[in-house]
Amino acid sequence: MSSLRNAIPSRAHKERSQPSARKKFGLLEKHKDYVQRAKAFHKKEDTLRKLREKAANRNEDEFYFKMVRTKIVDGVHIPESEANKYTQEELMLMKTQDMGYILQKVQSERKKIERLAALLHSIDNPPANKHVFFVEDREEAKELQSRYSKSEIPLTIDNILPGIKRKTDRSYKELEARKDRLSQLEKIYMDMAMKKELQKSGRKRKLTEDEIVCPTSQPVYKWRAERKR
Repeated sequence: MSSLRNAIPSRAHKERSQPSARKKFGLLEKHKDYVQRAKAFHKKEDTLRKLREKAANRNEDEFYFKMVRTKIVDGVHIPESEANKYTQEELMLMKTQDMGYILQKVQSERKKIERLAALLHSIDNPPANKHVFFVEDREEAKELQSRYSKSEIPLTIDNILPGIKRKTDRSYKELEARKDRLSQLEKIYMDMAMKKELQKSGRKRKLTEDEIVCPTSQPVYKWRAERKR
C-alpha cells in the first residue's frame, strides 16, 4: 500500500512570496530562514547555559596567574597594559626590521615598474626596419618604390588587434597602480625612519627642505641631531 502511495505524484508545496503591498517591509521570511534563525538562537542559549554552570561550579579559592595581571573595575576584568612589555632596544630592533621589509618592497616595486615601463615602451615604439636598395636607373627605382610602399604598412596603435590593445590598456593601468603603491611605500618608509630617529637620544631640531632626502632613492639618509654636550 505504501508503494502505491509513493507512486502517485504529489503536489510540491510552494511558499507564497511577499505581497506587493508589503514589499516595503523587506523579504518575507521562509521556513528555511526560520530554521536558521532558530538554530542560531538555541546555540547562543546553550553557550550561555554552559557559562552559567561554569561560573556556578568554579572554585573561589583556586589561584591562576591572570589574577595577578588583571584588576576589576566596576565588575569588569581589565588586563594590565602591555605597553612597557619590551625594552627600548627591543622596540628599536623591531622597527629596524619593519623598515628593512618596507625598503625591500620598495626596491621590488621599483624593479617591476622599470620592467613594465620598458615593455610598454618597446610596444609603443617598434624598431624601424630600413632596407637599402641599389638600382641602375630611375625606372627600376620607381618599380621598387611602388612594390614596397603598398606591402609594408607601419604598425600603429590604431591597427593593433583588439585583444592586444586591451592587454596594453591593462598594462598601463597596472603601471599606474604600481606607481601609486610605490609612492605610498616610500611615504611609509619616510615616516618610520623619522619616528626611529626621533626616538634616539639627543636634542632634535627641524630639518630644512634641502636636508630632507628620500631614503629609498639615496644611499644615505640625511638626518642630523644635535647631541647634548
